[in-house]
Amino acid sequence: MRKPETIERLYLDFDGFFASVEQQARPALRGKPVGVIPMQGVTRNSCIIACSKEAKAAGLSNIMSIEEARAACPGLVLVAQSPDLYRRAHATLLSEITAVLPIDAIKSIDELTCRLDDRDIAAPQALADRIRDRISRHVGPHITCSIGMAANRQLAKIACKVNKPDGVTIWRPQDMPGPLLKRPLSDVPGVGRRMERRLAQAGVFSTADLLATQPKQMRQLWNNVNGERLWYALHGYDIQAQPSQRAMYGHGRVLPPSHRTPEKAYSCARLLLVKAARRMRRDRFYAGQLRLWMSLRGGGYSDIAPLHQAHDDNACLEALNHIWERVREKLAPTERIFRLGVTLCELTPASQRQSDWLLNDDRKRRKWEAVQDAVDRLNARYAASIVTQGMWAPPPGGYAGGKISYTRIPKTEDFW
Repeated sequence: MRKPETIERLYLDFDGFFASVEQQARPALRGKPVGVIPMQGVTRNSCIIACSKEAKAAGLSNIMSIEEARAACPGLVLVAQSPDLYRRAHATLLSEITAVLPIDAIKSIDELTCRLDDRDIAAPQALADRIRDRISRHVGPHITCSIGMAANRQLAKIACKVNKPDGVTIWRPQDMPGPLLKRPLSDVPGVGRRMERRLAQAGVFSTADLLATQPKQMRQLWNNVNGERLWYALHGYDIQAQPSQRAMYGHGRVLPPSHRTPEKAYSCARLLLVKAARRMRRDRFYAGQLRLWMSLRGGGYSDIAPLHQAHDDNACLEALNHIWERVREKLAPTERIFRLGVTLCELTPASQRQSDWLLNDDRKRRKWEAVQDAVDRLNARYAASIVTQGMWAPPPGGYAGGKISYTRIPKTEDFW
C-alpha cells in the first residue's frame, strides 16, 4: 500500500450550492439570507433543504424546520427549489473546472475530486486561484467554492471543510497529523451522529482518539472493511474508493396540501414510479420488487409487491395497483399523506437476467416490453412525455422525478 510523500488530490465543495445558484441567477437575492424549500406555499411540516452563506452565518443549517429557521433569522427569504437550474449550473461549472484541470470523480451535485499533476503539486495555491477566478469570471462571483488538498481524497475532503466558505486549505504529508487532530469527529467522512455515539461507547471521543486505534479495531467499529480502509486513509495512505453497485431506483416527494388525500397521492405515486422505471430502463436493469412508503399524521405506512424481473411501465403500475388496494383497505379516505416514495429494488442487470418461461417471458410480457421500447423511443425523439400509460398529471410544484438530491444528479430527460 502506497503512502504519498506529497499532496496528490484536490477536493472541491461548492458553498451553499442551491442557494448560491439562486443568488447568482436572481440579483434580488444577493447578500440576503436565503433558504431553499421543497415547494412554494408549503411551510408547515417542511424544512430548509439548503441555505446561503448569509443564512448559515445567522445560525441556520440544512434540514432545519422552516419554523425554526424563521425564528432564528427573521429576515430569511424562502425560495422554492429549481432543480433544472441547479442541473444546468452543475454542468456549466464542471466545464469551467475541466478547462483548468481534469476531474477525477464527481462525488455529488456540489462536490468533486481531482488528481494533481507535478505543476499543480508545486504551486497548489495558484491552482486554487485559477479555479476560483475562472468560476467567478465565466459563471459568476456569487457561486463560490472551498478547496482542500492533501495526500488522498479523504484527507482532502476533511481539509476542504476547514476554511469554508470560499477558502483553500493545503495539508502536506510532512505536516500531518497535526492539522487533522484539531478537527472534530464529525468532519471525518462516515462519522455521523449515530457513529459518534458508537465511537463514544468504545471510548473514542476525538479525532486523536480515532487515530490512536488500530486497523482491525476500526473494522469492528464500522462493522465492515470500510472502517479499516478509513484508518489507512486518515494515516495518509493512498486508498482508492471501491466501485459501488446500483441497489435501487426510486423517487420521493413532499406532497402539496391539495394532494394529501389517498386518491391524489395515488396519482403522484404513479408518476414517480414511471419516472423511476424510465431511469432503470436507461441503465438496463430489471427490478424484482416494488416498495411503497408514506409519511402519515400518526406515523407511516409501507408495503411491497413482487415484480419478477420486470422493467416496463405496465408491470410496475400493476404492482403499484396491488399495493394500493391494500392502502385503501388500511387508510380512511380522509387520511392525510404528507410524503410518499416508491423504490424499485432487487435489481438485475439486463446482461444477467435469467428467463422464466412462466413469469418473465410469456406473450403478454413480451408484448408490453415491445410497446414500452416503442414508447421510450417516441418520447426520446420529442424530448417530452407525449405517450404515457394512463393519466399524466404532475402535482403542483413541478419537478416530480427531477428533484436533485446531493448524491444524484438528474439528466435532462428526468424533467420530461
